[in-house]
This record gives sequence, structure tokens and C-alpha cells, in this order.
Amino acid sequence: MACKSFALSGIALGCKDVMGGIKEAYIIKYGDITKMELNTEKSQIATIETQSETKFKTYKFRKGTASMTSTASSDDTIGNFSVSTELALQFSKMETSKRLEIMALCLEDVAVIVLDWNGKYWLLGYDFPVTATAATGVSGTAATDLNGYTVTLTDTASEFPFEIPSEVAEALIQAAPAV
Repeated sequence: MACKSFALSGIALGCKDVMGGIKEAYIIKYGDITKMELNTEKSQIATIETQSETKFKTYKFRKGTASMTSTASSDDTIGNFSVSTELALQFSKMETSKRLEIMALCLEDVAVIVLDWNGKYWLLGYDFPVTATAATGVSGTAATDLNGYTVTLTDTASEFPFEIPSEVAEALIQAAPAV
């Protein structure tokens, strides 16, 4: 098997037009995806197909309460490389419908499309299913504390998350029902 090879081309200094954070997440059961293809020339997702009646579900949260962090790990002694991406989501207000949804996320293998505040869509779950690795429900102590749930979804992959062109992502999520 040939090793993957990437060409170095440098990174230019960008403009000051970047915002941190996650705007929305769209989640589907991993088994409901029937096809995922990568455009190797652009290193972006070219196609995602789902079972005919299955849609990505929309997950909304307050600004500043979600993040995506990818961490690469390499070990030359055993010759491996992987990237772990954690998607941390916070949902305000403890209530039964959210409790049940968090339980479903904890028990299901999923794929996730993440929309960041720069208008970019990213796919978690290309190599393997995304799984919940942590979840909490908290009442808070003070009146200004969080009353709600947090969940961390983790993707383990051979590369950093792939970008999805907006036309591909928007076709998948345009009819996604909000949770």
C-alpha cells in the first residue's frame, strides 16, 4: 500500500475576517448514509446520499456555546497517525425532550455536518461513525449558571475534517427539521 503524500505549498497571511465558533450542527444516524464520496482533486466532500426519507436533523444552540477542536496524533515508533475531532455542544434548559435527544445521541453512531460562523460546512464521520464521548445535565447553582445539557461528539479519522461545498451541504440540510 502506498503512503499518502501531500505537497507543501505554504500558507499566506489571511485577512482579519475570521470568526470562531459553531453556528449549527446537522446530525443523522450513520447507518442512514448510503454513499459518501470525496473529490480527491479538491480534497472536499463531493457527494453525500442518505436513505430516501431520511434527513439530517438540525441542532441549534446559543452563540458561543459550541466548538469543534481537531487534534492530530502521530507515533513514529509504531507508524500511525490519526485525528480526533471533538464537537462540544451546549443546550440551555433541562427538559424531557432535550434529555431524550441527548440520550439518543449518546447511544447512536452518527455523522455530523458542522456549520461554522465563517459559513463553512465540515463533515465529521467520513472514516468512521461519530460517537458521544461525554454528556452532562446540570441544574446550575446561581441564577446565572447554565441549566441544561452538554454533549461531546468525537470523530476519529485519518485526516482533519473535510469541507463540504455549500451547495452540497445545503441540498442535504434545506429540509432538516429543527430539534
